Amino acid sequence: MRIHRAYLTDGAREAVGVAIVIDVFRACSVMAHALAAGARRVIPVAGVDEARALKREQPDWLLIGERHARRLPGFDAGNSPTEVLELPLEGATLIHTTHAGTQGLTAAANRHLFTGAFVNHAATVRAVWALAPDDVTIVAMGHQARERSLEDDLCADLFEARLSGQEMDTRDFAARLRLAPAAAKFFDPAADWAPQADFACCTALDSIDIAVRRRRDPALRDRWVLERA
Repeated sequence: MRIHRAYLTDGAREAVGVAIVIDVFRACSVMAHALAAGARRVIPVAGVDEARALKREQPDWLLIGERHARRLPGFDAGNSPTEVLELPLEGATLIHTTHAGTQGLTAAANRHLFTGAFVNHAATVRAVWALAPDDVTIVAMGHQARERSLEDDLCADLFEARLSGQEMDTRDFAARLRLAPAAAKFFDPAADWAPQADFACCTALDSIDIAVRRRRDPALRDRWVLERA
């Protein structure tokens, strides 16, 4: 297995083999939590207008997401696992748009693609191994898909190690992630759009035992959908 590293939206577009698109804070963590809690599927959408148009077509679907980390007006929840887990998720379809994660998830053209996060890390590694691919591209989406971030790079390091069959000491991960610039909002009382509980929801390593894969759904005009692997 050849393992490649890539970054941001251009990296997602250029990914080869099986792709793993990482957004730790918070899109890919949100998706794993929602599907583990009973959601049927998540539809990743790049644009806000497109997401709102899809909600008008399907008013029973839940509309979640953010720009600049904040919930968008009229959305059912922000890009927050804490908020999303308060929604009626059993059997639900979620429309999800974010600054970083959904940009990579819609830009990549790979036949096989998984979301990447700490919470379902081991499950994702097992799902990739099961495909026995020649090539895997690990894509770290970074901060607003504009610059690399500590949390996504650390998650990518762990994927590279585990996919190679190597051990990596994770005992200091929580402390390292607490110092990530993107984590500051979770501990800022003024940032009510980023609950402190989100930090634990995004950093609890291997707490969810499902992988999240992407596929085309012919019943939805061949849209990309994310579901339990």
